Amino acid sequence: MTVKELLDRKGGYTFYDLVEIMKILRGEGGCPWDREQTHMSIRKNLIEETYEVVEAIDNDDPVLMCEELGDLILQAVFHAQMSAEEGRFDINDVCNGICEKLIVRHPHIFSDVVAETSDEVLKNWDAIKQQTKHQKTVTEKLNAIPPSLPALMRACKAGEKAAKVGFDWDNVKDALDKVQEELDEVRRAIDGDGDPDRTVYAILSNFQGSKAGGGGYMRILDFRDSDIYIYTYSPYYDSCEYPKGKTEATVPLP
Repeated sequence: MTVKELLDRKGGYTFYDLVEIMKILRGEGGCPWDREQTHMSIRKNLIEETYEVVEAIDNDDPVLMCEELGDLILQAVFHAQMSAEEGRFDINDVCNGICEKLIVRHPHIFSDVVAETSDEVLKNWDAIKQQTKHQKTVTEKLNAIPPSLPALMRACKAGEKAAKVGFDWDNVKDALDKVQEELDEVRRAIDGDGDPDRTVYAILSNFQGSKAGGGGYMRILDFRDSDIYIYTYSPYYDSCEYPKGKTEATVPLP
């Protein structure tokens, strides 16, 4: 039977078919590549697929969005299947967990809590999250921010949480001044006594401050980290693709 005949016979697949297909690919006599994978080996795939979904959303491309959401769901099913084989959890546990979370964090829908505005909903969500995660201090909330987030996104999330307790800049100019202050300290470290260890430490420690300032600047202006990507990398890519005096037709691929 050909692939086309197989697809035509089925006539359409569901989420449960995806789960079963992944079991087949990972099982005895399955795909050698799929069977070799681990959580760590496909970790970057999850990140890449997420950004491809974001690109489809930014481009308002429903066809591409449908495809990329499928690729993203595949990553979740893939990880769940590997965990099931390890005896940790399966895809049903994943679905059960997110359903319970949605019910618990929407007491204004599933219980008798009143929340008539989006701000009230978010306030309740944050309070419930803090309670279920056993977070009692701002430091614990800040430490819960995933370190694997892109730097500017992590800085923005840290700034949002810190701003709720009054640790914030008053305006965009103050945040920008912080970025310049940290940059000046890096320059002084580079121009200093030449001790490489001290220079590296100064660059790394002050870079954290510049990220905080940059994150504050972005948050106050309501920028997304993807906006920064678009406005910085796109012109860079264009300059690489079409050097001065060149056109699309005259630039060969490497």
